Amino acid sequence: MARALTAFLVREKTPKRKPLQQAIDGLGFALKLDADYAPFETSGYLPCDLDGEDAGFDLRFNDVAADADGRDVALACKWGGDPREEAAAAIFCAALARDFGAIVRRDDSEIGFEPLLAMVKKAIA
Repeated sequence: MARALTAFLVREKTPKRKPLQQAIDGLGFALKLDADYAPFETSGYLPCDLDGEDAGFDLRFNDVAADADGRDVALACKWGGDPREEAAAAIFCAALARDFGAIVRRDDSEIGFEPLLAMVKKAIA
């Protein structure tokens, strides 16, 4: 299984750091995004803190052909072998799905909000 998730969003609904951090906080996980996170400017490693430990992942913004609901940007999240990185990417995508209308895919299959939460819990167990 690939170590990647992709969240598809409508460009205009792609959140800035503060509303995204609020959405993440609302999930109940102690994930803090780096203060320098900025949509469409951040590219590459995104530092994060999960329960006081480093848990960053690679984040890329890509333009894509719009789907029927107008989702025209893909946020590609990739991580290495550290389960904290996987948890951070899954929390990030879960917040996008729940609060900003993202469709999240893993291995070309859609993954819903509840399975994303299960993925987080398994990674941090």
